[in-house]
Amino acid sequence: MATSDAAVVEGVVEEALPNALFRVRLATGELVLTYLAGKMRLHRIKVLVGDRVAVQLDPYGGRARITRRI
Repeated sequence: MATSDAAVVEGVVEEALPNALFRVRLATGELVLTYLAGKMRLHRIKVLVGDRVAVQLDPYGGRARITRRI
């Protein structure tokens, strides 16, 4: 499956966890465990609690990926 096929939704970072993991509350009200995308780690983009982010959902129901800050 290509990355462009995955659903992208907006959310707000609720909690920062170790190893660049985050709990994000989506616009639908669902709380999901997310990790930073590789490009965000590479360019050292900081994500803090309260930031609005774009989240790419895993089609299989696992973790989601934070692709950008809004």
